[in-house]
Amino acid sequence: MKEERQAATGKGRPAAIKTVQAKATPIGEIEIVGEDRRLTRIGEFDRVLGGGVIPGAVILIGGDPGIGKTTLLLQALPRLATKEAPVLYISGEESPRQIKMRGQRLGIEHPHLLILAETSLEQILKAIQEMEPAAVVVDSIQTVYTEQITSAPGSISQVQEVAGQLMWFAKRSGVPVFIIGHVTKEGAIAGPRLLEHIVDTVLYFEGDKGHSYRILRAVKNRFGSTNEIGVFEMKETGLEEVNNPSELFLAERPERSTGSVVVSSLEGTRPILVELQALVSSTTYAMPKRMANGVEVNRVSLLLAVMEKRLGVHLSGQDVYVNVVGGMHIDEPAIDLGIVAAVISSLRELPVEPGTLLLGEVGLGGEVRAVSQAEMRIRESAKMGFKRCILPERNLTKLDPIDGMELIGIQEVREALDVVLA
Repeated sequence: MKEERQAATGKGRPAAIKTVQAKATPIGEIEIVGEDRRLTRIGEFDRVLGGGVIPGAVILIGGDPGIGKTTLLLQALPRLATKEAPVLYISGEESPRQIKMRGQRLGIEHPHLLILAETSLEQILKAIQEMEPAAVVVDSIQTVYTEQITSAPGSISQVQEVAGQLMWFAKRSGVPVFIIGHVTKEGAIAGPRLLEHIVDTVLYFEGDKGHSYRILRAVKNRFGSTNEIGVFEMKETGLEEVNNPSELFLAERPERSTGSVVVSSLEGTRPILVELQALVSSTTYAMPKRMANGVEVNRVSLLLAVMEKRLGVHLSGQDVYVNVVGGMHIDEPAIDLGIVAAVISSLRELPVEPGTLLLGEVGLGGEVRAVSQAEMRIRESAKMGFKRCILPERNLTKLDPIDGMELIGIQEVREALDVVLA
């Protein structure tokens, strides 16, 4: 607990904003103005943003320290700059010399990328108004403070007020503002939850420092879909976009390995093929372990219970480990059939037939239910060289034949195992 003295002066936006008189308008009479999006020419970044940067948008980017937030923005900012309108990077944590050293490593020497080391919001807004930049980055919002509040920088009141004033300025001037936010140990953006409600877009950088790839995911977007992801690979020269994530995640998959299957995860409008692994081993403990990485462990436990009841598979004396290769996190039920097949494959030491894709949601009765966008997933697997797909019968009845792909419809889990295991 920390005692703070509340400032006597009123806080909030300048009084000028209160003079604007709002008028209720029938929805049918509201004019729709075309969105003038500006491209960063980083395809994966533009995809997650919904097709580019909207003027006046406030975009919050969070992620673990060192994950690549600053690197991404340093690469994207110069592409928004022009001779008449430079871009401004405001750093509250690093000195301009440190950012210069990072820019040299990334090969960024743009004459219209300006660096300002400042933490006072009033001074920041004054510099922005004098400069009239094309875009602004604030790194990070937890270090910026306003003189209207006496509490320490990073406190709830400071973060809320700073974010609100940046939002008000962005909407009035039409300058897009990128805000970098610290994250907690749980991975959520630090500060009040209201911070995510104030901004227009919230992006999370995901990935394991032990792997070279990074995933940029939108969890809120007022100007586009929240289901899109962007995949990047971290190299010495910075982040490089991955145009074919499926090829990346399947690059090191061994042939005829037990407990290994390929499933399709739909991220927005993009199907991504990933390898799903399971390991089943005997245990001497009374309580066997159930561990999952990349999928919900409760979902795995549910599927194991279905296998015990409907397939007669005894797993009470077995440790079960499930892993999504590459650090991807999948939370859709379309991979249920893949989890079941991987567990049985490892238990019986029988590899899944190579070139096989599995799709299907498994119900508590052992039935296999239909999944969404099945045709899109299958066509992506055909491009990757897969020759066979096991899918729900209901999906099969709605599909046209796909060249080079054998489609096998099933209704129950038992049928799938008879077909899949070699």
